[in-house]
Amino acid sequence: MATTTDDPLATLATHALGFVRDGDVVGLGSGRAASAFVRALAARVRDGLRVRGVPTSEETARMARELGIDLVGLEAEIALTVDGADEVDGKLNLIKGYGGALVRERIVAAASLRQVILITSDKLVDVLGGRGPLPVEVMPFAAPFCRRRLEDLELKPTLRMQEERPFVTDNFNVIFDCAVGPIEDPAGLEQAIRRIPGVIDTGLFLGTAERIIVADGDAIRELARRRR
Repeated sequence: MATTTDDPLATLATHALGFVRDGDVVGLGSGRAASAFVRALAARVRDGLRVRGVPTSEETARMARELGIDLVGLEAEIALTVDGADEVDGKLNLIKGYGGALVRERIVAAASLRQVILITSDKLVDVLGGRGPLPVEVMPFAAPFCRRRLEDLELKPTLRMQEERPFVTDNFNVIFDCAVGPIEDPAGLEQAIRRIPGVIDTGLFLGTAERIIVADGDAIRELARRRR
């Protein structure tokens, strides 16, 4: 295990650089941990590392451009995506989406050969849903209908707001934050939510992460998915 600095996110980002090779196309996640990685990657680019990035949000894209990282789209083969998560269980399943970028994060992760997730140890949970809500992105037109169907699933949806207005994603959709509590059957719940017309995506990322990098106290540790 490696010793950290006083900034666990910076330490996670530096550790994640070890997965990047010269010439790679790298998926750039959204949120605090992913932003720390973008800053660390940009420093290596300034030192001569040749990489291109595929951003998962408009905010990440702006940041990467300002820091000098060349950006490409999904026409490129993505070697790995480095991102954060809001919850991680013992099977390396995730809840994501507190930053509102879940749809693009899912697409970029699916287009990547590997997904590496950076978290602090407080994001580790025994059961998904035990720490916070489950985000669900829906079309604005369908929002009233989706709310009723989510209520039928006993998910207690709350429309995400920003400055007294509904939060709008980069895809011009809205998000319901669902008070799910511990989720006994994440795969079953994901299927039930996705069957609702108007739902674009959920924050359940099941089986996508190859490796979790955890800042745990004064050390960094890795959790790897078991290969079947």
